[in-house]
Amino acid sequence: MALQFYNTMSRSLEEFRPMEAGRVRMYTCGPTVYNRAHIGNFRAYVFEDLLRRHLKASGYALTHVMNLTDVDDKTIRTSLAEGLPLKDFTKRYIDGFFEDIAALNIERAEHYPAATDYIPEMIELIQALLDKGVAYASEDGSIYFSIEKFPEYGRLAHLDRAGLRPGARVAQDEFEKEDAADFALWKAWSEKDGDVAWDAPWGRGRPGWHIECSAMSMKYLGPSFDIHCGGVDNIFPHHECEIAQSESATGKPFVRYWLHCAHLVVDGKKMSKSLGNFFTLGDLLGEGFSGREIRYQLLATHYRQTLNFTREGLLAARAALARVDEFSDRLRQRAGSVVAGERPEWASAGLAAFRAAMDHDLNVSEGLAALFDMLRAGNKGLDGGEISPAGAAAALSVLAELDNVLGVLKPAGVEADADVLALVEQRQAARAAKQWAESDRLRDEIASRGWLVQDSAQGPKLRRK
Repeated sequence: MALQFYNTMSRSLEEFRPMEAGRVRMYTCGPTVYNRAHIGNFRAYVFEDLLRRHLKASGYALTHVMNLTDVDDKTIRTSLAEGLPLKDFTKRYIDGFFEDIAALNIERAEHYPAATDYIPEMIELIQALLDKGVAYASEDGSIYFSIEKFPEYGRLAHLDRAGLRPGARVAQDEFEKEDAADFALWKAWSEKDGDVAWDAPWGRGRPGWHIECSAMSMKYLGPSFDIHCGGVDNIFPHHECEIAQSESATGKPFVRYWLHCAHLVVDGKKMSKSLGNFFTLGDLLGEGFSGREIRYQLLATHYRQTLNFTREGLLAARAALARVDEFSDRLRQRAGSVVAGERPEWASAGLAAFRAAMDHDLNVSEGLAALFDMLRAGNKGLDGGEISPAGAAAALSVLAELDNVLGVLKPAGVEADADVLALVEQRQAARAAKQWAESDRLRDEIASRGWLVQDSAQGPKLRRK
């Protein structure tokens, strides 16, 4: 099956054909670094990581760019409130972002441009739009894009052009659909910006949010590239404005495939601090869930379907991953140190079904179904003594191929603290001395701390309850 994606622009499933054979150029909207990212943000980042990994598994080399928005209304407002220079303020949250994506096993993009490092490129792009007559200066020295000069404005969001208001202006970086009006490319300095400003030919100020992504994507990917991703909330205004300003400046198509993931809700409700259902990754890790379990729940629902994120879902993820771990352990024990041989038929069939599902617009639900079909068939074969050591080693290699895409099957390692590990050692000593009552007591104490200890020929193994 050919690789297919649902293109937001056409509202249809399309065969993926990159501009350059064997290489994909991709841009994904990164965090606005005024706070720690929440799990709704990570729904998008995990989807984009799944896309990235599947493209690589399909044989493509990638040039992937994810921006860091370190200057906009929010970053300026919050840094001033805390009395910190903008760079010092945003560095805290940039560092936190990279800690979080590591916890979720999200692969790093090739480039992470921060907006404040590309102001000259933004000024150059704005000047090109002024020269072409599609942008204009307002009375206060701000520069606006004239949507009247770009007849295709609104096609990504499927806006009714009768509802556009050319000539009216929207100064803020983010605005609602009913504010489909001329948007700011450059915002003239005002006292509320503090010392955040740069010099431009038309006056001192700072860039608008939308121009940042156009300038940085062009810097690394050229005037046209293959894939642009984000959440559905980015379609309008952000991505719509990116298209207008980019294509007006270059005269070339901006992006070939637009992929957007649906919202995340918590317990069926929109995430909100006022409802008490607003979570950062750190909040959930603090409750005892692992990054692996959180990643599983974030990726297990198809990216174009709304994800209902619940603690029950996290516990289900824990149980599903425990099944995978148990099966992997059985295969490793059967394989020993032998070299992989011919793959069992059920493993080859499972891999083929997984690939077909992922080729069909990243249908991860069917992909995971193929994985668990493999587990059932493989456990049955192990129970019946039908799998040779070489076959078990080959099946492990299939699981590794699946995990190249999913990034969630391989345990991150024992995460128990030193006290739990000390209890395991004490229990081993009790068993060696045949102190069975003490051994049982220690097992119960380990369980009370959230861990199960399993005895094997290779020694005790820990896994989360």
